[in-house]
Amino acid sequence: MTMKLTKVDLKKDLKELYRPSSKEVSVVEVLSMNFLMIDGIGDPNTSKDFERAMETLYPLAYGLKFMSKLGEVAKDFVVMPLEGLWWADDMSAFAEKRRDEWKWTLMIMQPDFITREMFDEAVETVRKKKSPALLDLARFESFDEGAAAQIMHIGPFDEEGPSVERIHAKIEELGKKRALKHHEIYLSDPRRTAPEKLKTVLRQAMR
Repeated sequence: MTMKLTKVDLKKDLKELYRPSSKEVSVVEVLSMNFLMIDGIGDPNTSKDFERAMETLYPLAYGLKFMSKLGEVAKDFVVMPLEGLWWADDMSAFAEKRRDEWKWTLMIMQPDFITREMFDEAVETVRKKKSPALLDLARFESFDEGAAAQIMHIGPFDEEGPSVERIHAKIEELGKKRALKHHEIYLSDPRRTAPEKLKTVLRQAMR
């Protein structure tokens, strides 16, 4: 008799982090988690590297899913949504939409039973099958965000400004200062979702 694997869905297990209210800013404590990551720079709408980063991260994420399911770990899980950290040397580049100056880290969170050794193996498997352009830039790294303020933004990416301002106002109200980088979690596929219905978690760490 074969036992059915339980599928881990961290979006549900970590609902407070991945399904916040769209009506009010919430304060959360984000524990250290492991991610697949790739850094880059440039306009996400036109940058070849932005597209290549996604073409690298997803094969790795699904490769790790199948390794986990079929290997010694014997655990299945739902691949997590794409996330992004955003910053610039001159932060006015965001307000003025100088997108070529935007710096980013694209990333996909991994369950705690995925190890660095599994990541290394997945890299070599993906290299043999697809060999995406940015594979050698991919890394497996922990990210410890800590205390943060967040809100669910519903609508086009270009209209995130007021939601970001609400987060910043909440941080000031709490007597805190912004820390680390602007964080976004993309819960909708922009290729299949109307812009006005896109759901994006906006988060800002604070200290």
